[in-house]
Amino acid sequence: MTKPATDLISAPVWDAFVRCFHWSLVTLFAISVASGKVGGEWIVWHMRSGYSILALVAFRLIWGFVGGEYARYTSFLTGPVRGFKFAKGLLCKGHEHVIGHNPVGGWMVIVLLLLLATQGVLGLFSNDEIATTGPLARYVSDETSITLMSRHRIIGDGLLILVGIHIAAVLFHVFVKKEGIIRAMFTGKKSLPPALALEAQAARKASHPVGFVVLSLAIAAVVIAVNWSALFKS
Repeated sequence: MTKPATDLISAPVWDAFVRCFHWSLVTLFAISVASGKVGGEWIVWHMRSGYSILALVAFRLIWGFVGGEYARYTSFLTGPVRGFKFAKGLLCKGHEHVIGHNPVGGWMVIVLLLLLATQGVLGLFSNDEIATTGPLARYVSDETSITLMSRHRIIGDGLLILVGIHIAAVLFHVFVKKEGIIRAMFTGKKSLPPALALEAQAARKASHPVGFVVLSLAIAAVVIAVNWSALFKS
């Protein structure tokens, strides 16, 4: 059941890398959508934001194995029964407090990451049949490149729907369940019952050196992919 606010304690949950990833992704996704819709000279910004998103997603996928406790998949991926019970509980007056991502939100994170990764990779090989081709389009046939462009657009539409659902869910938690989850993604701290707050305080912390290494590797991988032809003269 929901406990009174006076019984809740602020505790660190989201490490700096998760928070920076989240808000950077929000910004870049908005730029990518807007520039893609406008087209024309703005398509260069669509591609740049797409490359940046791909690097961010690559980082986050790896960070799910080596990051802080609540950035790791093991902390928020659950079975369908657990997810169903949590979702059912949301419809009740009270709700269950969860330190990191809840059982439903955790799966949404995975779906969004995988779709964004797929979207980014498809963009590298795509050809819009007008004036823009991805940096790796030359390595597949024109027919395949055009087909991948079609898939790129379809996934883009699907992502817009999922992002809309995600935003609606966040607003539900903020205004109906009275949880400060937006504030938490800025500060890194959530208001939790004492037992959960103590657990969060004692949880494994993120390693900043590891984080910067992972981020550097993710950026390097995307830079190499985007400049493959120039680097290897193939």
